[in-house]
Amino acid sequence: MKIRIKGNSVRIRVTKSEVTMFTETGRLEERTDFGDTILTYALQSSNVFENPSADFKSNTVTVYIPTPIMKIWVDTDQVSIKHKTDIGNDKTLSILVEKDFVCLDHTDEDQSDNFPNPNRTC
Repeated sequence: MKIRIKGNSVRIRVTKSEVTMFTETGRLEERTDFGDTILTYALQSSNVFENPSADFKSNTVTVYIPTPIMKIWVDTDQVSIKHKTDIGNDKTLSILVEKDFVCLDHTDEDQSDNFPNPNRTC
């Protein structure tokens, strides 16, 4: 699982095996150890929210995906889940969760677990 945060946007990409694990357990979690603190980021299935949502508590960024939306996403060719959520003070948080495709350009990153890229060129 990869996370990208820029301004008021959070983007998570997941591999094929992570989608399978998310389906089975309802949660994915990664940690980055900075020595004196750990940043955790998670993708969580939820029956509480009607739309994707996110929070940041105890050094953990959690993106919540409503279970019905999650089921459609994992069981189909749907690539992403997108939502802009109101966070108050006339601000929104953009949430994007995507299936991670194999890159078409050259990279040293292991992509053996990525989804096949439907494009032939970038």
